[in-house]
Amino acid sequence: MGNSNNEANQQVNRMQAATNNADRNRWRKMGGRHHNFAALIALIFICGIWTVAAHVVAKPFIFPYFEDVIKEVVYSLSDMYVLRNLGITMRRVLTGAFIIGLPLGMIMGYSPKILRALSPFMNSLRQVPIMAWVPLAIVWFGIGDGPTIFLIAFSGVFTIILNTISGVQDISKDFYNAARSMGANTLSIIKDIVLPGSLPGVMTGVRLAIGLGWMSVI
Repeated sequence: MGNSNNEANQQVNRMQAATNNADRNRWRKMGGRHHNFAALIALIFICGIWTVAAHVVAKPFIFPYFEDVIKEVVYSLSDMYVLRNLGITMRRVLTGAFIIGLPLGMIMGYSPKILRALSPFMNSLRQVPIMAWVPLAIVWFGIGDGPTIFLIAFSGVFTIILNTISGVQDISKDFYNAARSMGANTLSIIKDIVLPGSLPGVMTGVRLAIGLGWMSVI
């Protein structure tokens, strides 16, 4: 009995190690530690062109100086009023999309039946332009944060859903089979396999959704 428990624990440890290695490989592919140096060179090159061009034009109202922009950025990051409003904006960006998109993407990725049932509706809704929802959002939620959160969430929720579905479906079936063979129930599989295994896809979706939501803030 003790040997079987040890073998089961070793198998779980091997599964966790394999998942961690796969996550690291996906992270390298997404960001790429080999790309950081090139990105730094590109950033320096762009800043240099900006500095030279701004001084050549010599019209700060039309083309501000790079050093002036840096000073204002540093000042803004030290101003609590700006930071407080930045936090409010981030809350608006993440609240609706994350609360709705993550659980829905998990369910659709884990259950093929639910995926087939909801896919037609999801594909239809995400084709509607964001501006078409503005009148309805005002009617439904009134004036205030309600329409803003709804529109921002709508712009990013489908990105989170699709990437979460992809992250769940990328999990190897061997993990599910091994967990079921050791007596794991559905809740344990979701908690111990689906949630950690889908994190690369979830983080990609969140990163893209933040960009889309930020464009919709104004």
